[in-house]
Amino acid sequence: MTIDPTVSTKRLYIETVGCQMNVLDSEMVVASLRKDGYAITNDPKEADTILFNTCSVREHAEEKAYHNLFHLKQLKLQHPDKIIGVMGCMAQKDQKAIFDRVPYVDLVVGPGQLQQIPSLLKKISAGEGQQMAVSLDRKEGTAEDIRRSHETFDPLRDPEMRPSPGQAYIRIQIGCDKFCTYCIVPLTRGPEQGRSPAHIIAEAKVLADQGCKEITLLGQTVNSYRYRDAGKTTRLCDLLVELNEIDGIERIKFVTNYPKDMTRDLLEAVRDLPKCSRYFHVPAQSGSDSVLKRMKRGYTTGDYYEMMDRILEIIPDATVASDFIVGFCGETEEEFQGTMELVRRCRFKNSFIFQYSERTGTKGAEIYADDVPEEVKKRRNHDLLEVQNAICLEDNLPFLGRTVEVLVEGPSKWSLRKHQEGPVIQMTGRTRCDRIVVWDGNPRQIGQLLNVHVDDVSAFTLLGSVETFEVTPDVFPLSLSSSRR
Repeated sequence: MTIDPTVSTKRLYIETVGCQMNVLDSEMVVASLRKDGYAITNDPKEADTILFNTCSVREHAEEKAYHNLFHLKQLKLQHPDKIIGVMGCMAQKDQKAIFDRVPYVDLVVGPGQLQQIPSLLKKISAGEGQQMAVSLDRKEGTAEDIRRSHETFDPLRDPEMRPSPGQAYIRIQIGCDKFCTYCIVPLTRGPEQGRSPAHIIAEAKVLADQGCKEITLLGQTVNSYRYRDAGKTTRLCDLLVELNEIDGIERIKFVTNYPKDMTRDLLEAVRDLPKCSRYFHVPAQSGSDSVLKRMKRGYTTGDYYEMMDRILEIIPDATVASDFIVGFCGETEEEFQGTMELVRRCRFKNSFIFQYSERTGTKGAEIYADDVPEEVKKRRNHDLLEVQNAICLEDNLPFLGRTVEVLVEGPSKWSLRKHQEGPVIQMTGRTRCDRIVVWDGNPRQIGQLLNVHVDDVSAFTLLGSVETFEVTPDVFPLSLSSSRR
């Protein structure tokens, strides 16, 4: 977006990294700042305020954020009134250390204080100096005070900030109480707490009115969602029933799931509700019981296999994605081979694979040595990815010649990289089971549900053409599904 220099408008540049929670947080911050007269610019040099929405899950994400901040020093020297802010998980984790490391940063705001950004920016503009707003530490107050300090706000939505106008996120849960030894999230996002079902339903109706066809419910362990009020407990399966009734919403997804909370009643709700996507993202993290114990994950590989059997018994055409950490503290070659075996047996739709990154403040950093060499981590990452990619290709092959329903997201990454222009460009979207599809189309298709005939496949993508004949359900052949049991 190009700003008209003749119009007196405050300009905001915002850069977001990390999870879907951060994408949603940025959307809401932008919505609140638009009310304060801000317009969005894609050029930090044009901006009056520059915000970085940060992630602390991996060291690489933090170092990238600091790298970006360091590069703004010259810009800040040239324009001292330009406000530079850090928000999100790194802000909550590092707090005043950010000011120490980057003295020209003006604003540090944790995930639970995002609603304060407009007023804090006004204080900085009024000459009140650096401003910081962060949540209480998990040991700094009563349980109620700590929960309230981490409450994130969901008052406004901004359709222009969404990756696709037909899709939107809804936060149904904040925080986490699992305290896995490698994870910083319980410290940066606070205690686990569910949002009011009434607020969630109202927000979903707003999104439907704005043209959203697909909503994704967000939570750190979303399938453990509970909300208790006046003696009534609402679970995720109950919430899905209500959301399924909203006119205009065509698809409902929820991420990220915890294996022990993938209950039969939840799976039966997904099976019976036509708008629920039969796709589950359920991180396993490791296929070794000893590693899972060191990670404090709270389940065994046997529990995970039982969960997979339960999913495929109730929803035979379901697809499952997972997360894995390779090179966790003390991981032996035998333990890593257990992870390889779990991936082979479960045949995930895809897996997100990460090399272990020690996070200051976690129990893992306190009690375990990060003793797996980097070259071993890289080799294990490569080997696991190779197995997963082979599975992806094998399981995509049965889609050749079939037709699937796709929600159009926009130009493909390839199209954007090549700066394609004209009436026909490569478009991308996803099936109901979250498979990525690309075809030659046009931007007018964005937000639509289209039938796409699959002409070719790769490990990562179905390649097709738009068709008008009857769609084939996005399911596995039963023989392929049963091979994962």
